Amino acid sequence: MTEQHAQQPSREPSQRFERGTDGPKVVLVGVDGSESSLRAAAYAGGLARRQHALLAVVYVQPVMAAGAAFGVPVAETTGEIAEDLVAQIREAAERTRGIFDVRWEFHTFHGDPYTGLVKAADELKADAVVVGASEQAGHRIVGSVAVRLVKAGRWPVTVVP
Repeated sequence: MTEQHAQQPSREPSQRFERGTDGPKVVLVGVDGSESSLRAAAYAGGLARRQHALLAVVYVQPVMAAGAAFGVPVAETTGEIAEDLVAQIREAAERTRGIFDVRWEFHTFHGDPYTGLVKAADELKADAVVVGASEQAGHRIVGSVAVRLVKAGRWPVTVVP
């Protein structure tokens, strides 16, 4: 005769972070102002709304020392892009208020897009990452940010065309 014991659930909350155990809590989307990134933002917004998740909109501000050498005000330009993206997101949120309510935050990270998105996803504890498909022909050979994120294998990644 065997004796069976039911394991009692722990009464102490787990301190370990688990991605996506009860559905996504944070959906991260990378935006850069391109058409594909804005489509990705719309898709991610719908996903966040349906899952009752936070939409973390991330712009990775490039750091280009070479541009500064030629007299290009890179920091000013990329800062303006970030401000413009926030304005577009707020405008879209206002247009759809009551129909498409979703909690969202805007974050700016610095560096190259891949490294910035990885850092953002880790820091924000993203359960899912959404990006637009690359519009640059050379990425078919070298690999796009989306492909590199998929290969990292740390989050489910959705690539929006």
